[in-house]
Amino acid sequence: MTEMTQPLVGAPSETITVAAQPVSDTHAVTFSEVVYAHFNWWHHREGARRNAHAAQAFDDARIAFEKRHGELVNAYWCSHIESAVALTQKKRLRGALGPLWGFHRETDWSTQDFPEVAEQLHRCDELAVRANAVLKSVRQRICMQLVFASASHLLSLVDARAGSTSETAVADAVAKESAAIDKAEAYYHEAANGQAQMAYFAGMAMVTAVLSIFAAVYLTLAWATPVAALIAGAVGAVVSVVQRINSGKFELATDVGGYPCFLGGLRPLIGGAFAMAISFAFSGGLLHLPVAAGESTDNRRLALLVLGFVAGFSERWAQDTLTSIVPEAKPR
Repeated sequence: MTEMTQPLVGAPSETITVAAQPVSDTHAVTFSEVVYAHFNWWHHREGARRNAHAAQAFDDARIAFEKRHGELVNAYWCSHIESAVALTQKKRLRGALGPLWGFHRETDWSTQDFPEVAEQLHRCDELAVRANAVLKSVRQRICMQLVFASASHLLSLVDARAGSTSETAVADAVAKESAAIDKAEAYYHEAANGQAQMAYFAGMAMVTAVLSIFAAVYLTLAWATPVAALIAGAVGAVVSVVQRINSGKFELATDVGGYPCFLGGLRPLIGGAFAMAISFAFSGGLLHLPVAAGESTDNRRLALLVLGFVAGFSERWAQDTLTSIVPEAKPR
């Protein structure tokens, strides 16, 4: 979730919070308030009474913020201007998988004169939103840490510039951080595609298991070549996908929820449908089965099972074989 929080009066409006989950507490402290409280404490370190008051205000703001978003595990606070980026970790209930991570930033004061830095920080926002919504467990943690590292490095550039750093040095550093964000995005896409492949395979496995149970019950009563071919085609489809995954040439949409699992469930159904069609075509005499006339019925059944497996493994071969029955028909 991306939440646009309202900053204090007179503050810029660019406050980005990638929170783990929505909350109903309308009086919760925003990240802007935590940033300003920290900045106030930092610049009133001298003097016992003023420092104690500012420190207490910062602690109160931090505690209230952590109550909503989780513990601040990493943060970069600018020394010269009211800006910061932070990473939070919120533990889930017992039994849940891993903590929830959140990326937060308040940077408009520091980047208003550095559009190239603001652009890269926006890339960090986008990557954090995707990682928070799509990735799970360790992959999410790694990607969020990479986002925070790049954002903190970028913010440190403009913070140092507020002190005194040449524009050339800033430009060079921004280019390096842009390359680092490119690597983080590459990691995200690889991790997200891996998760999508697992969901896709789970969908295939569930549907194949259901078809296998149905076929097992049916075949105990009587042998039916189309039903046996259905399972052979479903297995062929599963083997085909596993082979493509191992070759590294299987890409899926990663930010569409349970869609990969749904597509995975369709794959063995499609393979089984083609296998049954091939079985009917050979059994009905539309296509010639290269088995000698004197061969036993069992041999013909085994041959049809092999053809069913091939039909599920290669949809293109099944389409070409079926359309060869009617020459003018062409596969789409």
